[in-house]
This record gives sequence, C-alpha cells and structure tokens, in this order.
Amino acid sequence: MRVDVTMPQMGESIAEGTITRWIKNVGDSVERDEPLFEISTDKVDAEVPAPSAGVLAEVRNNEGDTVEVNAVVAVIETDASAAVDAPAPKADSAPAPAETPAPPAAASPAPAAAVAAAPKPGVFVSPVVRRIAAEHGIDPTTVPGTGAGGRVTKKDINAFIAGGGAAAAASVAGTAKETRPAPPPPAAPTRPSFEPGAREVRETMSVMRKKIAEHMTESKRISAHVQSLFEVDMTRCMRLRAKHKQSYLERHGTSISVMAFFIKAVCDGLRAWPILNASVEGDEVVYKKDLNVGIAVALDWGLIVPVVRNADDLSIAGLSKAVTDLAHRARNKQLNPDEVQGGTFTITNPGQFGGLFGLPIINQPQVGILGIGGIQKRPVVIDEGIAIRSMMYISMSYDHRVVDGAVADQFLAVVKHGLENFDESLL
Repeated sequence: MRVDVTMPQMGESIAEGTITRWIKNVGDSVERDEPLFEISTDKVDAEVPAPSAGVLAEVRNNEGDTVEVNAVVAVIETDASAAVDAPAPKADSAPAPAETPAPPAAASPAPAAAVAAAPKPGVFVSPVVRRIAAEHGIDPTTVPGTGAGGRVTKKDINAFIAGGGAAAAASVAGTAKETRPAPPPPAAPTRPSFEPGAREVRETMSVMRKKIAEHMTESKRISAHVQSLFEVDMTRCMRLRAKHKQSYLERHGTSISVMAFFIKAVCDGLRAWPILNASVEGDEVVYKKDLNVGIAVALDWGLIVPVVRNADDLSIAGLSKAVTDLAHRARNKQLNPDEVQGGTFTITNPGQFGGLFGLPIINQPQVGILGIGGIQKRPVVIDEGIAIRSMMYISMSYDHRVVDGAVADQFLAVVKHGLENFDESLL
C-alpha cells in the first residue's frame, strides 16, 4: 500500500513550509515516527516524522522547495517487495545547503538529564519519548522497547518509570557527572568564500532568517518601543545555586538552571502587573490568564523562542528541566509547533556571551520582553562599606501604547526584589 506524506500544518496561521533537508533518500527503509525530512516555517524548524513504516518510494519536492500545507511531498510504500518509483529531482531547483544544528551552548555543561536523554548514535527515539526521558533523567536507549525494530514506545518508557527505572537513572546521573566529557566548543562562525579578485559575496537568506527579519521589522512598526534598565545583585541566587547544586542533582536528576530563577521572578512580576501579560488587538487590551514564558534560544542559523507553558505552576526543578529540554530540542530541530506558540512574555539572554545588557525588540503580539545581562563580580557599596558582589543588569522593552514607564519600572522592581531575596524553600 502506498501512503502519502504531506506537508504538515505547523500552527494555525501557517500556510506553507520550506523543505530544508531530506533525512531519508528514495529506497531507504523507514519506521513509523522516524524523522523523514526537515522543514522551516516562520514559527519553527522541525523534523517531520514518517506516517507509516515502509520504504520511501517517491520524493516529489527538493530541498529548498516551499510547499503548501497538506500538499503531498513524498510517498511511502508499506509493501517492501513493491518496486520503488523514484522520479529524478527537478533540474531547475538546486538543493539548498543543509543547515547544521548547533551544539549545546558551551557556557555551562549540559545537565545530566539532558545528557541522559540524548539518544545513542543509530537509535531512533521519538520526540515524545525523548521528552519524557529528559523529565526523569533516563537514557531512553536503556529502556526495553516493544515497538517495531525494538523501538521504545511511550507505553514502554512509562512502564519503565513506574517500575523504578527513573530512580536508578537519577542515581547513575549523579555519579556520572564527574566523568562527563566537556561540552564541545562553539561552532566556528560561517565565513564567506571570496573568489580571486572578488570584493563581495551575495548569499540568499535562509527561510528562518527572512522570517526573523519580517517579524522584527513588523514589531518595530507596530509597537511604541521604550526601554528601562535595572541593576540586580545576584549574589544570593548564585550562592543558593552553589549550595544546593549537589543535592539538587541527586534529588531531581538535573542541575539548577539560572534561567529558572528568572522565570520565577518574572512570574511574580506578571502576577503583580498583569498588563505585562497582555496583548493589543485593535483598541482592546487582551489580558492572558496563563503565564506562558518564551525563552529565546540562539542557534547557529537563527533564533527561536520555545515556550514554557503555565510557568507559574512549575517548581524550580520543573522549570530547570523544561528549559534544558526545550533548548536541547530547539538546537536539534525537534520542537513541536505548539511549543513555539502561545507565549505571553519573553525572556532573552544577551549576556550569555559577556554582554552587559541588550535592548531587545518585543516579540509580537506581546507587550514586553526582558533582557538578561552577564553576571559579573564587582565591588559595590553595601551600607558604609565596599563588598564584592555578583552583579548584573536587566533590561526590558515594553509597548508604550499600553504600558507606562511607571508600570514597567514597578514590574522590574518586583523582579529585582524576587532575585535579590530569593526564597530558599523553593529549592
């Protein structure tokens, strides 16, 4: 039987997607839910899984082609003995170069849960199973699989957790942290290749780059951008993180993410000043009940903002696991469409490479975005003396159509107070 593979609907407002890479070639065998090709839209770069097991019999679109939603892009033959119908690629469409996923950021070692959740070479693990594994600090390739070809199903990993496998995995993660290899260095920046005598090189923007350009330009046109800047003493947060680092890893199978502190403080601020958790539609302000915090993740090929949903309902452990999981899968093009939609407020980190602060552009249709600067030890005046403290700047861009400067500053004051007086009982 021949099964059509269609361009998926990657979000309510998405009408098309661009094929950036074919993972499988005509004639290759595929398992159900195994990644078949990669696409790029204005919302997400993602892998599209095979709808059925079989052999890839036909490919109708090349890398670089933009295809409408629900259009057939390939055909899978479920009868392995059937002949493969493999038409030649269109000659007038040159394949676009495959984009290489960025490695995990080298600024800090990956938490044990993320390392454990990364599948071994040659072993396919579905995004659902990988996410469950990351939440419980489990290496999914160690779970007995009952699916086709020994594939680990959702039922398998849930049974493994119920049988006590997660506790054993967390223990292994805790003992393995000392021998974990250092993370790879950041990828070298792409550099143009100049022909002899050439003074310039022209390169077409990627789909993601073009969408970022459109989105940011439109945001500047729509919102009246104003910025506020606060200085924050992060000494307490950094000391608490160091104090609880070992026990936290043993109890939760993950490191304490600094981003988790910020999300918690931001949620406190959004509850105190709900206008920052709103959007503007015409002449109406739409207040959002859910606190869905977007976290900007830098990629070698662009920027993406996965969303931590109902962030105010999560513990610091839950936030740490969510941030680690989303960032890991964003860099490996494994996010689901709904994981980059529905954000109500965004946090971005211009300080991860040493910047003091940034003045970010609002992520539409939101009305505020928080920028986190680099944390640096420096002398500050405390009462009548001088002390060395871990200091940083936080900045916020806000939409002056509905957010006044006084409100923005009071919101930032709540965030600052929450960080400088962080509640240790939350760890």
